[in-house]
Amino acid sequence: MESALRIALIDWLASDPLLAPLLNSITEEVPTRTSAPWLAVATSASIDWSTKDRRGREVRVALELHLRGEEAGESADLAALVADRIETMPAAHPSFRLVSAQFLRGRAEQRANLRRAVLLEYRFRLFEA
Repeated sequence: MESALRIALIDWLASDPLLAPLLNSITEEVPTRTSAPWLAVATSASIDWSTKDRRGREVRVALELHLRGEEAGESADLAALVADRIETMPAAHPSFRLVSAQFLRGRAEQRANLRRAVLLEYRFRLFEA
């Protein structure tokens, strides 16, 4: 279910008419030849969240947003668009049902050469479809 969630999450983010035009890439892995701004799944991990009669997983996903610029506001605005889109992800998917999506933590940092990075970590709870 973890892999299916990652794929569905990337597809959902990439289909956003507000977010997608602002990013050069929205991928499951860190792009090797894409210039900023881009968004990718940095890592994920899952644990059992089953009940007596249903298989389930709790999946933690960390997303990395990379951009260039001096202004922190631009990275905050893009991160807010990502968060807004995640919160509207539909529940029904072919191999799982999304029970909940919860923001856990974020981190933003200024790097050398006017690069910025934002890390957004979420917890998703799923049942097998």
